[in-house]
Amino acid sequence: MEILSQLIGYLNWIWPFLFILTIIVFIHELGHFLVARWCGVTVKTFSVGFGREIFGFDDSKGTRWRFAWIPLGGYVKFLDDENAASVPDRDAFDAMSEEERQGSFQGKPVGQRAAIVAAGPIANFILAIGIFAFIFATVGQRTTIARVDEIAANSAAQEAGFEVGDVIFEINNRKIDTFAEMQQIVSSSPGEELSFKVKRNNSDITLLATPKREEITDRFGNKLNIGLLGIRRTTKPEDWTYEQYDPLTATGMGVERTWFVITSTMDYIRKVIVGSESANQLGGPIRIAQVSGQVATDGWLPLLNLTAILSISIGLLNLFPVPMLDGGHLLFYFIEFVRGRPLNERTQEFGFRIGLALVLMLMIFATWNDLVHLLSLG
Repeated sequence: MEILSQLIGYLNWIWPFLFILTIIVFIHELGHFLVARWCGVTVKTFSVGFGREIFGFDDSKGTRWRFAWIPLGGYVKFLDDENAASVPDRDAFDAMSEEERQGSFQGKPVGQRAAIVAAGPIANFILAIGIFAFIFATVGQRTTIARVDEIAANSAAQEAGFEVGDVIFEINNRKIDTFAEMQQIVSSSPGEELSFKVKRNNSDITLLATPKREEITDRFGNKLNIGLLGIRRTTKPEDWTYEQYDPLTATGMGVERTWFVITSTMDYIRKVIVGSESANQLGGPIRIAQVSGQVATDGWLPLLNLTAILSISIGLLNLFPVPMLDGGHLLFYFIEFVRGRPLNERTQEFGFRIGLALVLMLMIFATWNDLVHLLSLG
């Protein structure tokens, strides 16, 4: 019975994970597709998932829209692509008529090819902005100012000289309006000195504090390393405000939230590279599935928020300058723009092989982290 219960628990992870992944992949590939169509490229296939087709249809321009059995990604295949990874087929291009070349991807100027490739990650960012804006406009947010109501003993806040009644309004030259904004910055900056501007008795002062690194366990049993300052907010109902925003303001807030996730992610990667942060927070499909299932138990709103964050992460990952990813293609196009001609086929093929090896290594490493994480949960 215990094994059956665990299997049911794992199945409960899968459905939210597939829901999130399908949306993100569809929007990513739709970005490629729409800009390709706008540039006059013939699209042979738009696929959500890999493997055998479950169902599909042909549109008026001959594109096959298909949904496949393995829902762990997707692709858009152009007229002159060799495979689903958008590797150009030079032989097929050379054998085309002049009319066919006009609808080929390789036949387009380098600027249009770069726009088509960049459209996928950009679509992921737009999706995130749209989700955040929708939440701010329809659900709104419950906020309180970043006021210090309690200070924990021996905390970073006490060591830095914070006092009860201080109101934080800026961190590292970034304006802070709410306690939640302050928490976001502090939690993502363990061991990093931050400059706080606070209002105290009608005067503005600057305090330097380094959030202490702490390992916490959330209510699902996941262990997380975060930064803690050691201050607590008020619990009085009259100190909280609840506000919904007009669509324009909500969109601006969506852009700010998306940019915060991007910069926080890049800062974490920088810290991993320089060795000041552990790479054990990197997760793969198993961890994403687990978190998706856990978040889904809290309702549709947290699931939407997770969808936005993962959409940003996938868009950002695809922009890394690694062949096989969109960023690798963009790197080749930049080199082509500078040289005035593309790299030769042998060099590009070698680059794609290196890119494939790097992607596989990252997947193996992330999956290993996932398995270690699962074992740590018992």
